[in-house]
Amino acid sequence: MTNSFFSWSRLFEYIPLLIKKLPVTFEIVFLSFILGSLLALLLAVIRIKKIPVLSQIIRVFISFERGTPMLVQMLVVYYALPLALEALLDISTRGWNRMTFVIITFILNEGAFLSETYRASIIAIPKGQREAALACGLTGSQTFFKIILPQAIRIAIPPAGLNLIGIFQSTSLVYMIGVLDMLGMANAIGARTGHTIESYLFITLIFVIVNQLLTALFRKIDKNLVFTSKRR
Repeated sequence: MTNSFFSWSRLFEYIPLLIKKLPVTFEIVFLSFILGSLLALLLAVIRIKKIPVLSQIIRVFISFERGTPMLVQMLVVYYALPLALEALLDISTRGWNRMTFVIITFILNEGAFLSETYRASIIAIPKGQREAALACGLTGSQTFFKIILPQAIRIAIPPAGLNLIGIFQSTSLVYMIGVLDMLGMANAIGARTGHTIESYLFITLIFVIVNQLLTALFRKIDKNLVFTSKRR
């Protein structure tokens, strides 16, 4: 029975080991979404203002991030970034944790994808609102943060939510550079015991549940924002 294709006893034996690695996934998702959103906002503003040179560099960066697989980006950050930092800035990354490279990869990816979402959302706000705010005595920065940005965020929430779900799904790749998340633990268990189906089935269930919860959460947020805007 221990050599069977699937075993409930093995499943319940592996679950605690896999659950212990779930915080690794959540850490990647949380940090990359928060910091990636800040980076995305900065990139969006630079592109909207069409700052010379920077705007062109950002366009190339976004094209690379949106046009290459996450795994390729992770390998570039993991292998090429240390060489670039050491050659250009004399910074050594030998003491860096592999998790650091993973989070950098996800922040850059999230920043590139969300920057286009934020840029489109900001542009969608009628120019008359900015002109009216300036006419009322608000500065450019006050107008942006108090008038434009709150409305743009409301527009950006649905696509940002989909992007967050995509980040969660992409975390399944991090074991490729040695970060021990749930999938990495499943592979370690498989290498030790010769059984992986139980671990993979449980991980699949976790991904489905979290995806459904995130989808429901962002739908709720979107409905609340629509309701609030109608009341106004």
